[in-house]
Order: sequence, then C-alpha cells, then structure tokens
Amino acid sequence: MNTAVQFITWFVLGYFVLLNLGYLALNLLSMGSLYRGLQEKVLDELPQVFTGLDPAISLLVPAYNEEASMADSLRSMLQLAYSNFEIIVINDGSKDGTLEVLKREFELEVFPEAVNERLPTQPVRAYYRSRLHANLRVIDKDNGGKADSLNAGINLSRHNLFCGVDADSILERDSLQRVVKPFLRDPRVVATGGTVRVANGCVIEGGFMTQVNLPTNPWALFQVVEYLRAFLFGRLGWSRLNAMLIISGAFGLFRKDVVIAAGGYRVKTIGEDMELVVRIHRHLRAQGTPYRIEFVPDPVCWTEAPEDLQTLRNQRIRWQRGLSESLSGHAGLMFSRRGGAPGWLAYPFMVAFEWLGPIVELGGYVFMAVAYALGAISWEAFAVFLFVAVGLGILLSVSGLLLEEMAFHLYPRMGQLALLALVIVAENLGYRQINSWWRLVGLYRWATQREAQWGEMKRKGLKART
Repeated sequence: MNTAVQFITWFVLGYFVLLNLGYLALNLLSMGSLYRGLQEKVLDELPQVFTGLDPAISLLVPAYNEEASMADSLRSMLQLAYSNFEIIVINDGSKDGTLEVLKREFELEVFPEAVNERLPTQPVRAYYRSRLHANLRVIDKDNGGKADSLNAGINLSRHNLFCGVDADSILERDSLQRVVKPFLRDPRVVATGGTVRVANGCVIEGGFMTQVNLPTNPWALFQVVEYLRAFLFGRLGWSRLNAMLIISGAFGLFRKDVVIAAGGYRVKTIGEDMELVVRIHRHLRAQGTPYRIEFVPDPVCWTEAPEDLQTLRNQRIRWQRGLSESLSGHAGLMFSRRGGAPGWLAYPFMVAFEWLGPIVELGGYVFMAVAYALGAISWEAFAVFLFVAVGLGILLSVSGLLLEEMAFHLYPRMGQLALLALVIVAENLGYRQINSWWRLVGLYRWATQREAQWGEMKRKGLKART
C-alpha cells in the first residue's frame, strides 16, 4: 500500500469512527435526559388542572396548497388541551382550494385588523375570522414563502409565545402543555422544539391520532427510522448541552420578542427554521444574555412524509441547501469567544459531519471499493471499513429504536418492531447512500448558487377512519 492510499484509507476510517463516536456520545446524553423524563412522567398521570395562568400561545400555520390536509389539521389544533391559545392560518397565495376549504369548513368572514407590522412581508389581501371559533383567524396574502408567512403571522399574533406548525401536521392533544413546560420551569428559555413523527399509515379520528401504525410505503418506512434517530438522540443530545442548532419548522415554540429582536424569519433562505435558531444563538451569545433552547422528546407532532422518490429527493436537496445557507451565513459563531457549546461543539460537528459529510462519505465508499477491487488495500482493511461505515450505523440506529421502545412504546406489536429492525438494516445498505447523494446534489447547488427548485409536494392527506 503506497503512502497516498494509506493516508486516504486512514482518513476515511478515522472520519467514520469520529462520526459514529459523536453520535454515540449524543446517544448517551439522550439516555440521561430520557431517564429523568421518565421519572417526571409520573406527574403527567395526575389529573390536569387548567388554572388559566398558563402563558398564552399563538399557533402560526403557514399553508400553501394544503387543501388535502388543512381541515383535519385545524380540527386537531382547535381541540388542543390548553387554556389560552389562538390559531392564525396564513394562506400564502395557494393555487388550489385551500382558502375555499377554510371558508367552507370554518365559516370565515372578512374582518378588519389593526396590525403592528414589525416585520416586512408580502402584501396581505384580507384578514378573516371564523364564526365558529373565536380563536381562529386567517391571513390571505400574496405568495412569499414559508418564512414570509410566519413573519405575517407574528405581526398579527397577540401573544408573546408563538408556535410554528406545518399545515399538514397533526398535534397530540396535550402537545402545547408539553412543549411549554421548559418556559414554566426556567425563565431563560427562549425556544423549545418538539418531536416530529411520521403519520403515514396511522389512523386519525376527529382530527387526532387514534392508532399508530407503520406505513406500507417503503420510502415512508425509511423516514420513520430517520425521524426516530434524528430526534431521539440527535436533538435531545444537543439539548442537554444547550447547543441545539435546529428546531423543526413542523413544531417549535418561540418567544416573540426574542425572534423580533433577532430580525424575524429570514425570507431569502431555504432552511428558515434552522437559520433562525442559529441566528438566535449567535445574537444572544454576542449580547452575553443567558438563555436556553430546549428539546421536548415526547411525541407531540405527526406529519405526512413524502411517499414518492421525486418528492423525497427534492425535499432532501432542499434541506441540504438550507443547512448550507444556515451554517455559511453564521460562520462567526464557530470558535467565537462567546460561542460556548453551540460554537465550539455543535457548529463544528454540523460542519464536519452534516454539511461536508456527503463529500467524505460518498468519496470514502467509492475510494475504498475501487482500492479493494484494484488490490490497493487488503480484505481486512476493507472489512474494517464496512464495519465502521455500515455496521456501526446499524448499531446506532438499533440503539435509537431501543430508546424509543423504552421511553415511549409507540409501536407495541412485535411485528412492528421486527419490521423496523429490518428497515434499519436496509437503510444502511442503500437508502443512506442514496440520501448522501441527494445531500451532495444540494451541496453542489448551494455552492454553484443554482436557483432552488422545491417542486410540488405530493400529498395524499392524512386520512380519518371511516
């Protein structure tokens, strides 16, 4: 083995070892958080008493071409077990029947609003309120994207806590109670994020999840494992260190004054959810303001995942571009004097293993396969690579499944757990590599400043049981 091949071989092996050790460390941190959470869950079994003193929350629901799932999602939100909340739906220039569905199902009427426009947005066509529900209002505006819609909702919102929710999401009835707990426990908390799970295949009755099933679509099955791993020992681990750099746009609770002070959602970016969180970290650390951003591990939000290859590909390319924009735009946070855990741990980790990871991962697979085929490396070295790159990935995913089973037990049947175990193996033997390729495409498109193409998000809608 010549020196160059030897160097590259050790570099690739070292990269995958560090990658898996990093996720193992997050896994261990997550175990500690889940253990304490299980102890606190005893209190959740007690009867819930609403004192009316809970902090009021504004639910902001951006909607673009969401007629298939809009009504069910809103019904679930209207029945949330929380004492004081309002819902603001922002119709972002939908081209389908989203606004007509809202008018028909919730008896909307035009209502003049006095709005304090603290954040600039695209022109608003009209404000509506529901005759059926006093806490439901709708903004109809020109298309400006999700970030612009959220800024319009912030302008209209009445409360200092706002929660961004995707229009295709189904919330657990007690989701607001759970996601607001860190705010009640610690006045330094400025944002919290909840767990998002894949709803494909599940049964919905009355706007709520009544039966948890696994999807039959293979692409959706892979995403069940992905979401489980990303939330349970990804974000939960970073939350322990107060270094979580992303709160899912599908379900996140923020202090409005902090978001406005940071400039609101940035419109000219693809990953507006991550960009805002990274900017809040940077803004508050530069000021020396004590704060916390926490993750709530309880299953609180269910969303419809893409079931066709093209939509899934477009989504992952877009996510990688959003990650690239968020990290490159706030490079000053990394290793900064006041960077703390976000700047010295989370940011470098994201750069090395999430942002630039597709280059090393795919390059490593290609190099090791070609080098072994040409006899440049031994079978022993190639076997070690396969164990480190694939075997450890399977073990980490299995550990995430075990964490889920011990903490939440969402999939009670042995057949479901066995199927998830098979999906975990299959994911590391093809799907993960395909995903890395899509991420590489997203990275290339960001680097070459090619125009972002989201593509149509094909939805079947989350169906209710008949």
